[in-house]
Amino acid sequence: MTEKILNTDPNNNGCNLWTISKGTGTPVILINGGPGCSDYLWGVSELIEDQCQVVRFEPRGCGRSDWDGNYDMDTMIADLDFVRASYGFERCILIGHSFGPDVGLAYTIKHREHVMALIGISGGRIVNDRDWSETYERNKKERDEVNPVAKFHADPQVNPVGNKSRKAYIKRAELLKDIAALDVPAMFIAGAEDIRPNWPIQQLAGLMGAKYVEIEAAAHCIWLTHGGELRDLLRNAIAEADYANE
Repeated sequence: MTEKILNTDPNNNGCNLWTISKGTGTPVILINGGPGCSDYLWGVSELIEDQCQVVRFEPRGCGRSDWDGNYDMDTMIADLDFVRASYGFERCILIGHSFGPDVGLAYTIKHREHVMALIGISGGRIVNDRDWSETYERNKKERDEVNPVAKFHADPQVNPVGNKSRKAYIKRAELLKDIAALDVPAMFIAGAEDIRPNWPIQQLAGLMGAKYVEIEAAAHCIWLTHGGELRDLLRNAIAEADYANE
């Protein structure tokens, strides 16, 4: 296990990003949800770190990374690329949870040459739909949700700034064309009991020609209750990406 603080520009008072690496093998970067979540994906890392070199990091404004107010989508993409390059990964697999696949998708559109595969867990959408939000809010009131044992520590501005920037990003005129043109291997895994509606994930998977898998009785944090099924899906997808990139 290697813990590193990476500075985006040490000669010009850059941003410090907290990172940790575990395992060896196929390079994988995990992307947090939120926006505004500090480190919580160690349970996902444990499923694959005997097969991969897994890097987790805390985005700007979260946890041990600097809180500098720069929380827009362009900065998220640039920081993800900085983490990739800092660990010496020419190409890697991106695995995002919740909001994480949105960042991973935007990164893949801009830096396809560095992405072996894109995997979404309980996330991935390109819509800003009132019905989705209303359904989510209603389900949140009616059903309990199992979450990681983690106390998120973040700048309160990360979430509103990040979400505002994402909403602007998905209005780009060329977005659907860019997504449909991607030839990257991709898989989206959802929990059938997630309080967030899954139809946007299915829609994105269909647009990309990606695999969509729904795990029965699983909720948002699939690894907490259905770790075996998630492990098998992730490991198979990683093996397939390895084979395709030989």
